[in-house]
Amino acid sequence: MFTGLVEALGTVRDVRRTGRVFRLSIECPTIAPELVYGQSVAVSGACLTVVALRGDVFDVEMMPETAARTRFSSLPRGSRVNLERAMKLGGRLDGHLVLGHIDGTATLEKLSGSDRTKTAWFRTGRDVARYIVEKGSVAVDGVSLTVIGVDEGSEHSSFSVGLIPATLENCTLGWIGPGDSVNIETDIIGKYVERLLRPRENGENPSEKSGGLTLEELRGLGY
Repeated sequence: MFTGLVEALGTVRDVRRTGRVFRLSIECPTIAPELVYGQSVAVSGACLTVVALRGDVFDVEMMPETAARTRFSSLPRGSRVNLERAMKLGGRLDGHLVLGHIDGTATLEKLSGSDRTKTAWFRTGRDVARYIVEKGSVAVDGVSLTVIGVDEGSEHSSFSVGLIPATLENCTLGWIGPGDSVNIETDIIGKYVERLLRPRENGENPSEKSGGLTLEELRGLGY
């Protein structure tokens, strides 16, 4: 589990595919010497496992599902990526609960604001945007951000986030431009709430008791 606070920037030195497995070699003098085999690292938001270590370079692997959900299947050599090691149990959660399980990608539509602070609008599919709410949390390329606004369309939806100077200076979001793709992980809490409210898909009438919680039951529990 992660917090969405980027520790360091890494540089992709190699991208290889062997059968169905994708392998990335990432250079990062800041954290690579401290990693151990089998450790989890969030690479621009995707939780990947360390499978090899060579000084300032470490390798991670991902399955086709991860490649399909992220922008990594076409990641060019030399690309910069955000890096975060797993959070320590008992530490401060300064961002929000980030699992490193990418839901999909989004495309930067526009940037506005001054040189110091900017507002970024991203376009994404409705299947991803359904879990993005105003003033909620979202992880963009592994960076924990607060949603400013949401604009829902018929096929695609857009959402905006604010980028403070520290974010622009210390992670890859400071270098993106319109048309660039980013990885998106929505808030896990929203997914579980929807799952509890949705009737089981076993032919039951949605109006009947189905094992899920209703709005009335949630109100009765104080929510």
